[in-house]
Amino acid sequence: MTSARPSRNATGSANSRASSATAADGVRPGRLQRLAARAIPSRESIETNRWLKPIAGRVMHASLWRFTRRSVPRGVALGMLTGILVPMGQIPASAVLALPLRANIPAAAATTFLTNPFTTPPLWIAAYGLGSWMLGVRVGGEVFEGNASAWLDWLLHNGGPALLTGLVTLAVALAILGYFGSGLAWRWWILRKRRRRLSLRAAA
Repeated sequence: MTSARPSRNATGSANSRASSATAADGVRPGRLQRLAARAIPSRESIETNRWLKPIAGRVMHASLWRFTRRSVPRGVALGMLTGILVPMGQIPASAVLALPLRANIPAAAATTFLTNPFTTPPLWIAAYGLGSWMLGVRVGGEVFEGNASAWLDWLLHNGGPALLTGLVTLAVALAILGYFGSGLAWRWWILRKRRRRLSLRAAA
């Protein structure tokens, strides 16, 4: 009788350690899920979006909402492109483009939020600087001293193309970095999850 109690206590302590470790593992995913729920639009909001109603059935396909090692990097890259190059309706644009690319819609929608009123001005300034360097555009004093027509002419023939070139270049570069970066992060997360699972099995 007395010898059975320590075994039960040992088993209980082992189970409690395993359960506490499992609970600890579930804390971070729970926080990530809450953050994602705030940033990512719900399936209902996507389905009822007026721009997406004609293709709502295709957009709501389960394959576009699964988090896999291929769909998530595609969604991140797509979100980078639409977030930078599409000034309005970024989430509907991401959902539409996700169909042929088989990208993850939540990942694409969440990535578009990287461009916001706080990040857009410095992004545009950097894009204009990059585009000016690539096209060899320079701002002379005569542009600011001239009339409105001279300023508009410079904007259409020099400033606008420089800004657009810089935005496209930055969007493509960030999309590539986002694709490979999220792919590496996904592999790291899977390996980390497997190691924890193995450690829990060994502790049990």
